[in-house]
Amino acid sequence: MAKVCVLMADGFEEIEAIAIIDVLRRAELEVTTAGLGGTSVDGAHGVVVQADAALDDVADQDWDLVVLPGGLPGATNLRDDARVQQLVKKQAASGKRVAAICAAPIALGAAGVLEGKNATSYPGFEDQLTGANTVEDRVCIDGNIITSRGPGTAIEFSLALVKELCGAEVADGLRNGMLVGS
Repeated sequence: MAKVCVLMADGFEEIEAIAIIDVLRRAELEVTTAGLGGTSVDGAHGVVVQADAALDDVADQDWDLVVLPGGLPGATNLRDDARVQQLVKKQAASGKRVAAICAAPIALGAAGVLEGKNATSYPGFEDQLTGANTVEDRVCIDGNIITSRGPGTAIEFSLALVKELCGAEVADGLRNGMLVGS
């Protein structure tokens, strides 16, 4: 079973984070939520979430996928955290998947892992996707880097992650079961 780490920074976008966690767990993936400042994490809109672990306790584990939800100031907190930068660089250098949605691709740009890659983000953050060929696709997959636009693309993004890790049949089964349009 694939192991996934969803990074949770104060100011995260609740729709994105919860959709990602929910859909990946529906696919029966092993999902660990990791809070940057501990296990209690404050969302951008006042929703407080209890993470499974503090980032310091799980950062050295091997992950098949590391996911960065967006939101503000969540995305800037991810971008500016040295531990997140180190994890993203290590993950990408090993050829393993890194995914970010909304404004969170700015953390990938800061880590230097978008060089020569197609990537998307929430409108207005393209200039921080250092080295990327920016596109406006709702979900963009370029090798081991997966990016998406924002809250309205969270389910589509999550299903794309499932497809990458579990295959089209599992992703399509979830899409149909959740009544998600194609």
